[in-house]
Amino acid sequence: MSEPLLEVRNLSVAYPIWGGVLKHKVGEVRAVDDVSFTLLRGETLGLVGESGCGKTTVAKAIINILAATVPGVRLEGEIVFHGPHGPVDLLGLSRGQMRPLRAEIQMVFQDPFSSLNPRMTVGQIVEAPLRIHSKQTPQQRKERVEWLMTRVGLQPDHVQRYPHEFSGGQRQRIGIARALAVNPKLIVADEPVSALDVSVQAQVINLLQDLQEEFGLTYLFVAHDLSVVHHISERIAVMYLGNLIELGTSDDVYLKPAHPYTRALVSAVPRPVPGGGRPDRVRLQGEIPSPLAKPSGCPFRTRCPIAKPECADARPPLLPKETGQLAACPFV
Repeated sequence: MSEPLLEVRNLSVAYPIWGGVLKHKVGEVRAVDDVSFTLLRGETLGLVGESGCGKTTVAKAIINILAATVPGVRLEGEIVFHGPHGPVDLLGLSRGQMRPLRAEIQMVFQDPFSSLNPRMTVGQIVEAPLRIHSKQTPQQRKERVEWLMTRVGLQPDHVQRYPHEFSGGQRQRIGIARALAVNPKLIVADEPVSALDVSVQAQVINLLQDLQEEFGLTYLFVAHDLSVVHHISERIAVMYLGNLIELGTSDDVYLKPAHPYTRALVSAVPRPVPGGGRPDRVRLQGEIPSPLAKPSGCPFRTRCPIAKPECADARPPLLPKETGQLAACPFV
């Protein structure tokens, strides 16, 4: 067993709702509700769910940028990072206290078009973390940037170009090079391939796997495509409406899903079968409830095909199942 690198304990995130003439707080949206998981050194944990389930909020809470970017956000729980100087709770750190740890935790953003500064050259973009977190000379930084460009599949002379001169896949490679610049231990990848063509997705996924093996990286891979997550991840965590509803090894969750929601996700994955029929397709009824008015008890009960009256009483905990994973449903 590997030792833990990151422990998320009972994480809850509530966004404020502002209203009135004076813009006072009139309510809040609980985007993440009591989420807990552990990320081991050297592994890839896939965080899966449909849009609006809280995946990106978890990712932003881990890199501790919510308090600086969302006024009035309320965070509860612990995010314990086992860094070079021992375990530290990231949620309790100020912006200045967090700065030394930025070199240990980097993020690859979803949109390669908006995550790169259009007024900076690619060389300046990749070099920026080195200016902040290293004591290298300008020549050393230049050599490091050129080596990183080669390592992610780009040409060293591309450092003089601007982001608009590159395709979407090339821009995402630039974002990966920027994240690798300071030799981080953990990379949070927030849907890094969702904005790319399918053929380019495969190239970026393979690049991430090669870099993980070469640099000993640990990934939190956030995505909504379960087949992509199954390909790259050792374990998968499934979220629904801010709650963690299933957690297990990649094969257990993908091949033997326990929770009814996970079964619906897996059944929606296209298969290259002549005729195109999916007799096992699970079709959920109704719409996703609003985060402003979550159902009582189990958040999935309003759409669940096996829901019972007692599902409205209390939110079910994650329990071990015969198939090997943890699932938040007592009736499977």
